[in-house]
Amino acid sequence: MPARDPSQVRVTGPLAPHADGFRAALDAQGFSPWSQMFYLHLLADVSRWLAAQNLDGSGLTDASTAAFIQDRRARGRARFRSVQGLAPLMSFLRDAGAAPLPEAAEAPGDEAGILEAEFAGHLTADRGLRPPTVTHYASSARRFLRSLPAGGDGGILAGLTADAIWSFVIAESSRRGARSLNSDVTAVRSLLRFLHLKGRIPDPMDGAVPWAAAWQRPPMTRKIRPDDVAMILASCDRDTHAGRRDYAVLMLLARLGLRAGEAAAARAGDIDWRAGTILVRGKGGREERMPLPADAGAAIADYCRNARPQDAASGMLFLHARAPYGPVSPSAVGDVVVRACRRAGLEPASAHQLRHSAATAMRRAGAPLSEISELLRHRHEGTTSKYGTIDPDELGPATHPWPGEAS
Repeated sequence: MPARDPSQVRVTGPLAPHADGFRAALDAQGFSPWSQMFYLHLLADVSRWLAAQNLDGSGLTDASTAAFIQDRRARGRARFRSVQGLAPLMSFLRDAGAAPLPEAAEAPGDEAGILEAEFAGHLTADRGLRPPTVTHYASSARRFLRSLPAGGDGGILAGLTADAIWSFVIAESSRRGARSLNSDVTAVRSLLRFLHLKGRIPDPMDGAVPWAAAWQRPPMTRKIRPDDVAMILASCDRDTHAGRRDYAVLMLLARLGLRAGEAAAARAGDIDWRAGTILVRGKGGREERMPLPADAGAAIADYCRNARPQDAASGMLFLHARAPYGPVSPSAVGDVVVRACRRAGLEPASAHQLRHSAATAMRRAGAPLSEISELLRHRHEGTTSKYGTIDPDELGPATHPWPGEAS
């Protein structure tokens, strides 16, 4: 029978001296005694495995960690069967100097790798793009650069021609949808402008990258209507920590039209309570201070006073409801919307549809396109026009009976 008190878990082997420190670290992060007990048993298991392999903590390399996970799975253990499961333990051991740091990624030695790294640095430092976007653009740039024909002594860019660009796009189109392909096209165009800016190619050549045809009719309906928004908000159990957090997140999405990434990026210090404003960190590193509606501000204040972990080290506004109290991710914000829709008995929808709902509500209230564009923080009003499509139910009063139709 495993010990239920974390202080009673017996750790033997090379990692035994770190048991007390690991337990204290878990306690500081807000883990319950029950969770601490499981992590201490994991520490004991890793320590025993190292001893059996005649290793100490310095032997916890990426390869040996993978071998331990495989061994743990083979023994039928139900918990901590992945690299993610071992992350809190490995992070502690590395910080304590008891385990080696992760093996560094191999430095890009070839020309394509060097150009990719320089491009990624430009996207981060000069354009202020977020890490997920930089990762996607760099991946697209890598595939494009490695597709170029050999250029001889002139290097990889000597094979950069309009024909080579078309060949890459045609090859990608055979296995990608139009929208996915155009995402790569955007990245390649950005790469070509960067190469021209740095003097690597004489002309930018971004105009030589063709777009994929992706015709589609904008949807005539929105899944989230005003009554649906009210049901989604009412579905949150505000007697629980998670319910208070979810309600505050949903209020920002529905009232300010924030994107999921913008809600996840909000920090506790971004709100000016006296002025009633919130700093929104948007696309491309843009920061704009927006008026904070009173009901949304009340929801955030209730979350901060009664649900947000007070001892959390993170300065982010929205945190996980369970330890470790790290910041929520954009995908977690999307999950908040999906769960709320299901609780309300509605078809699951996305965080972006709440953004559309905020725009549609303003249009119904008679707000001009310029005001809706300002709320959504669009650079061009043409983008905003897509957010206000007409609901078929609204067309009923505007239609006339068919001639000769019986009254």
